[in-house]
Amino acid sequence: MRLLAMVGTDYHPFHRLVRWVDHWAMQQPGVECLIQYGTAMPPRHADGTAYAEPDQLGSWMDDAGILVCHAGPSTILEARRRGHLPIVVPRRALWGEHVDDHQERFAGRLAQSGHVLTAATQQEFDVLLDAALRDPRVVRRTDSDDDQRPDQAVRTFGALVAKLFR
Repeated sequence: MRLLAMVGTDYHPFHRLVRWVDHWAMQQPGVECLIQYGTAMPPRHADGTAYAEPDQLGSWMDDAGILVCHAGPSTILEARRRGHLPIVVPRRALWGEHVDDHQERFAGRLAQSGHVLTAATQQEFDVLLDAALRDPRVVRRTDSDDDQRPDQAVRTFGALVAKLFR
């Protein structure tokens, strides 16, 4: 089993997600964990890289059994296109992880429609990872929606964003 966690490229550090994954990795020595940590502190237990080229990230996404990410729309769409039901931890302005809480609203909307799994606490996060470890189907797409087609993905994304601002 391989876990890939991605915080994206925003200049705000996302220490919280790195800590959560790193803590879980420490408890699961048989699971290969790679964290793309950006401007956050490097992990102590998991493997890590600050940044990677898009092709490399794509290859890692294809190889991952579990995919964890921030609530960046491009990251989520790419994860879903590659067959993942990503575990999403939205960045929060309260902790200096972003300028506002748009990721919280976006991830909440996607979770309501079953497009992502979300965790608001480390305990919720650990429960999701443990469930995925027991049964990898938990974090694989099983739906039949058509968001793997780029034109449909763009329309779906546009509709979701429009609903956020109503």
